[in-house]
Amino acid sequence: MSNSQFSEERFQQAPVVGILRGVDHATLDRIIPIYINAGFSTIEITMNTEGATNMIQKLSEEYPQLNVGAGTVCDMDDLEEALKYGAQFIVTPITNEAIIRKCKSLNIPVFPGALTPTEIYKAWTAGATAVKVFPSSQFGIGYIKDVMAPLNKIPLLPTGGVTLENIADFFQAGVTGVGMGSSLFPKQFLKEGFEQQLFDHLKAVKSAYESVFQTA
Repeated sequence: MSNSQFSEERFQQAPVVGILRGVDHATLDRIIPIYINAGFSTIEITMNTEGATNMIQKLSEEYPQLNVGAGTVCDMDDLEEALKYGAQFIVTPITNEAIIRKCKSLNIPVFPGALTPTEIYKAWTAGATAVKVFPSSQFGIGYIKDVMAPLNKIPLLPTGGVTLENIADFFQAGVTGVGMGSSLFPKQFLKEGFEQQLFDHLKAVKSAYESVFQTA
């Protein structure tokens, strides 16, 4: 298990969880410095990525300025593997209460996936750090606002469907953070030779959500 710990302060400065799924080592090596230079600090490697645990270990050892987590953690075996290789936070697509409780007991931030108000409340009462509302792509900002009206004490992290165009709306609604995969890392910009385009895109996303706090 890595000695480095999740930094809440770093996350608050850039409350976006960048999600990488299915990338190779060469791409990872190229894009992570760009990601950091653009001002982001929290990255999730999904456990169904080939070589995920090695990537998690490498990032947590080589980039102490990053929060490095494991995503798509569905059972206790996944959790054990992720933690063994240095994951500093855990993200799940489902509400697995055993995983949430275990993470809480180890003081590891956990963002479990939930969709309905009942699931969101269950995940929170089980000990979630924040609840990943997933898949947000099918429901959008209106759904998040509706859920937050009665459950405004629960920190929400919508994931799926958050884009450069609507990220400000989510933060305006009061979410704690967002998870972004292909909308943060467009496939075409992950290719060699598109480093500047990737950097410009990341900076644009950062500016879009920062604008909410500047005008608040």
